[in-house]
Amino acid sequence: MKTLYISDLDGTLFEPTGKLSERTVEILNRLIDGGMNFTFATARTIYSAKSLTKSLHINVPCILNNGACVYDLVHDEYLKNAYIPTDTAKELVRSFHENGIRCFVFKFVDGKLCTCYDHADNELMQAYIAERKGKFEQPFIQCGDVLDCLDGTQIYINYTGNREKLLPVKNRAAELENADYAFYEDNYSKEWYLETFSSEASKANGLRFLREKYGFERIVAFGDNLNDLSMFSQADVKIAVGNAHPDVKKAADIVIGSNAYDGVAEYLLSKSI
Repeated sequence: MKTLYISDLDGTLFEPTGKLSERTVEILNRLIDGGMNFTFATARTIYSAKSLTKSLHINVPCILNNGACVYDLVHDEYLKNAYIPTDTAKELVRSFHENGIRCFVFKFVDGKLCTCYDHADNELMQAYIAERKGKFEQPFIQCGDVLDCLDGTQIYINYTGNREKLLPVKNRAAELENADYAFYEDNYSKEWYLETFSSEASKANGLRFLREKYGFERIVAFGDNLNDLSMFSQADVKIAVGNAHPDVKKAADIVIGSNAYDGVAEYLLSKSI
């Protein structure tokens, strides 16, 4: 049976430091080189995801930006993008602004995914820009108002901050016919992510695309956070790491070791012996 193994990154495949351990890399590459189909699904963009997983021999396209993009790492190209209709994107941005929040807009410029913003108004936004400019070469565009950046190529609008402040925006996103969202606590800062995207995007839709395009008959998915529940909805076997959110554990078929102890890799190794 043709099986795909797919894992979330932060909090699942990555150790608590936000990186791959040497043990996980050694095990996964041995299994992939032996014929296992393996990839990842993440909220990250291609820039940080590609950099942080470059030591792995990924052999199946990955899911990025919570399903807004499917990317072929072997051929270095986007296979599928789910764009937010401009009218819907304007409603989302206005909702952020009405609640005193300056958001990031991720859109394509000359085929390259760029991050647009007008005001980096908190330490998390500033740190995000500084880290990715310095480490991942992620392109940023500062504009007078992100509303002016919307042109039909936008795939993602997000912010990280206080949960209660973000709730009204989340509720507005839930009302919009052509929008969807992921709302969950960050693994590192303990602030909350609100990530909004097209209703055609999600880890579930990304996984459905991979199943149909490559003929996978069985999908085994690993996750830890609330945005992984979408992926679980399309998986045949749902596996939560030991450090996962209680709701993710409840939805899982199996609970394994935590990300601090190479839970995903050790599980896969045990099943290959």
